[in-house]
Amino acid sequence: MNLTLINDESTEFADAVKQKIVEFNQAQWQGLCRKNLGLKLQNVEGELLAGISGKTFGNWFLIDYLWVDDSLRQQKIGTRLLLAAESQAKERGCQFVLLDTLDFQAKPFYERHGYKVQWIQQAYPETGSKFFMVKAL
Repeated sequence: MNLTLINDESTEFADAVKQKIVEFNQAQWQGLCRKNLGLKLQNVEGELLAGISGKTFGNWFLIDYLWVDDSLRQQKIGTRLLLAAESQAKERGCQFVLLDTLDFQAKPFYERHGYKVQWIQQAYPETGSKFFMVKAL
């Protein structure tokens, strides 16, 4: 068999490889599927002001993003989003939450809400740190 390695940095290629892994994993997990979970806050014009997005999967709620517009910070909007998302995750049967945050982002915020650092990725992307945090629901 004649095989050739080809450079491909496209999003389409990365998505295709991801899909192959998803298909392989699905066969092992016997029907478990990821379900998106998202909540947003917007004004009457439909402008996004804050949001949380992630997915539930088995026992886990995986938070991808939590964002609040600068004009609304320090008003407990992030807390409101986080608690509402955790509540929905619990209703779906989740027992744990996993997220990551950078050293200049929201680590103290998550710690105030019961999250614990499980692992620190040092020198990320060069001189900072990324914190992987979990919480039992």
